[in-house]
Amino acid sequence: MSLEAIERIQEAEESARRRKAEAQAEAKKALSEAEAAGQAAIAAAKAQAGEELYGLRAKAEAKAAQEAAAVASNTENRLASMRVKAEGRLEKAADLIVERIVNS
Repeated sequence: MSLEAIERIQEAEESARRRKAEAQAEAKKALSEAEAAGQAAIAAAKAQAGEELYGLRAKAEAKAAQEAAAVASNTENRLASMRVKAEGRLEKAADLIVERIVNS
């Protein structure tokens, strides 16, 4: 084998080593960029989920407050109705008691 052929083989081997190192560096860079993009996507998803959760919680609290107000209003109406009925019966009960006392 001639010296020239050996030098070409060595050059080819060195060129292959350089290309392999460059490919490994590019792969490492691509992996790093993909990881960074993934972390950014996760952070964005968490932020969006937090905002949605805040909005849903606010809606749920508003709805609960409305329902509580409706229940309270309904309860007050029922209480007023019962009070009116009781007051009407109170007079009747007082009349019955007076009648029993007088008739005894």
